[in-house]
Amino acid sequence: MRSWRYLWVLPIVALVLDLYVFQAVKTVSQGASPRVRSTIYGIYWGGSIFALLILCLMPYLMGKFKWAQGYLVFVLIGVYLAKILVGLFLLLDDIRRLLQWVAGRMATASQHVTAAGSPDISRSVFMSWLGLGLGAGLYGSLLHGFANKYKYRVRRVRLSFDNLPASFKGLRIVQISDIHSGSLKNPAAVRRGVDMALAEKPDLILFTGDLVNNIAPEVGNYQGIFGCLNAPMGVYSTLGNHDYGDYAWWENAEAKKANLDHLKRIQQEMGWRLLMNEHVVLEKGGDRIALIGVENWSAKARFPKYGKLDEAYAGAEKYPFKILMSHDPSHWDAQVRPDYPDIDLTLSGHTHGMQFGLEIPGFKWSPVQYIYKEWAGLYERGRQKLYVNRGFGFIGYPGRVGIMPEITVIELT
Repeated sequence: MRSWRYLWVLPIVALVLDLYVFQAVKTVSQGASPRVRSTIYGIYWGGSIFALLILCLMPYLMGKFKWAQGYLVFVLIGVYLAKILVGLFLLLDDIRRLLQWVAGRMATASQHVTAAGSPDISRSVFMSWLGLGLGAGLYGSLLHGFANKYKYRVRRVRLSFDNLPASFKGLRIVQISDIHSGSLKNPAAVRRGVDMALAEKPDLILFTGDLVNNIAPEVGNYQGIFGCLNAPMGVYSTLGNHDYGDYAWWENAEAKKANLDHLKRIQQEMGWRLLMNEHVVLEKGGDRIALIGVENWSAKARFPKYGKLDEAYAGAEKYPFKILMSHDPSHWDAQVRPDYPDIDLTLSGHTHGMQFGLEIPGFKWSPVQYIYKEWAGLYERGRQKLYVNRGFGFIGYPGRVGIMPEITVIELT
């Protein structure tokens, strides 16, 4: 019974937020005619009630309409993030007005405090317009981001290492990460992404985890598409946090294990060599390097630590150059760098760049950087390097704003 009561906490909070933001809508529409005001109010409350219904019915809708899960999540994220942003500006203005009222009450009549600003527009109206404008801009950008989810971008990176054996100079590696097959709905677009990767003529293809969202059957028809990935030195993969079935309900531990075994078989059938806390030796022109793959290992408490780098590394110390595949980039600072200083290059994914942010030459930003210090692109500490792929697929929000899906081409020099 307690859990039933708590189920209504979110809708109640959402309704309070709706009422609060409505104050800004009323403020900016004061000068409009009654008919226009009624239209504005109707649009606002129509959209708000629709979002509130989705929030209340989410458990039912997610179970019945799995094909629409991403768009349902978008409605909630888009609407309520925008309203939270508007609410923050209203709160700032309310705090200002409260302080002004307190100061006015304390002042004498001759020292009465008046609002500063233009006589044509009060600061309250300005803050309401500003908040609503930014909220609408955020919602609009998320709406536009729908069109970006299959706009794959090839990012080319040249990495120089003094200890790279001569035969491996010029080695071309394609890294793909975070496919999230359960979210994909356009096989033709996905195939274009695979063809883009193959067009780079890589010597080696590495996949750094999260083939599915929750369960192995999500791969479905995409198995044939991703099975087309091939390279002269092979296709290697590792597991991400979503691959274990930790976010699905299972009747028992045996059912969960069977799902993971199924996912392993799928990768084998695609011709991928899944590295489970182990390493393989890559040979070229008589030279050898080690490719190490660990299961998911995160420094963040909410993710289990399946990875066993000590087991994967054992025996690899004799090779002059080492590449590590580890899904979560927090692994690099927490264990790889301090304990394994001779691992030259680590490849990760996981963050997706939050599928939202800004990237221009010389500058990048995403809210995910406040959680992950290394979240997209290249990072270097001393002689060690980490590259974080922005993800091939998507999960939750079915789009991307500013952070495009990525196919990484790494050339070793």
